[in-house]
Amino acid sequence: MALIDSHAHLDFYTDDLEPVLTRARQAGVEAILAIGIGDGPATMHRALEIAQATTSPALPRIFASVGIHPQEAAHATPEALHRLETLAADPRCIAIGEIGLDYYHVENPLPDVQKAAFVAQMEIAARLRKPILIHCRTSELATPAAKEKFEGHGNPDAAWDDLLALIGEHWQPHGLGGIMHCFSGNVDQAHRSVEAGFYLSFAGNLTYPKAVGIREAAVLAPASRILVETDAPFLAPIPHRGERNEPALVAHTAAALAALRGVSPHELSVVTSRNFHHLFPLTA
Repeated sequence: MALIDSHAHLDFYTDDLEPVLTRARQAGVEAILAIGIGDGPATMHRALEIAQATTSPALPRIFASVGIHPQEAAHATPEALHRLETLAADPRCIAIGEIGLDYYHVENPLPDVQKAAFVAQMEIAARLRKPILIHCRTSELATPAAKEKFEGHGNPDAAWDDLLALIGEHWQPHGLGGIMHCFSGNVDQAHRSVEAGFYLSFAGNLTYPKAVGIREAAVLAPASRILVETDAPFLAPIPHRGERNEPALVAHTAAALAALRGVSPHELSVVTSRNFHHLFPLTA
């Protein structure tokens, strides 16, 4: 069984990256997409450096992305965007992201600031002909102050509505697609995402008891549009919930997704790996 972790923050493993990657390979992980957002634009190069330095056949193949997270949207200056475009031109960088909208934390930039950064990065991705990795977090479970700031007219799904509207206007015409990272929406949002050309990547929260809506979307999603990820070091799946996550644990999420869809873990690994290579042909 060969799995691909479609989203992991490898630059968080400052002290034990090689053991983490070794465990991943032993668990059947053949490739990892390292997410290049860093702690902000000044460090978004770190994932690419990891990808360039990891060449051992005993470890998973590492590919990278580069992007400015919506929480850092206020720092998407012309200089930062130019640097992003320069980094993204590297062949080892296969995607722009994670980018999008985050209406959860009250301290996040205002929606218009987030939207401007999102659109600017979609424009870069379109020029470079590279898919995008989407972060979308709603205000549904946010504090009252965040709800007041982000929900507009009391719409807890405002982030999804705004995101899909921007994608429809600025991204779909290019036909490049991308990934809805850590998909946490409902069945309708899953359908609209697929219609917009996106793959749905499921993370460890798929295994959490309260994630009923995510599991419903996971069951109904087209087999040709599903992926698995860890979002490591976050969102460790059951039975490791609460621990530091790492790419080896993507096997638990894959097994849970396989069980939900009524297929074997091997079949699930074949399907998700094929989907990843279809979106990123240079990784095959």
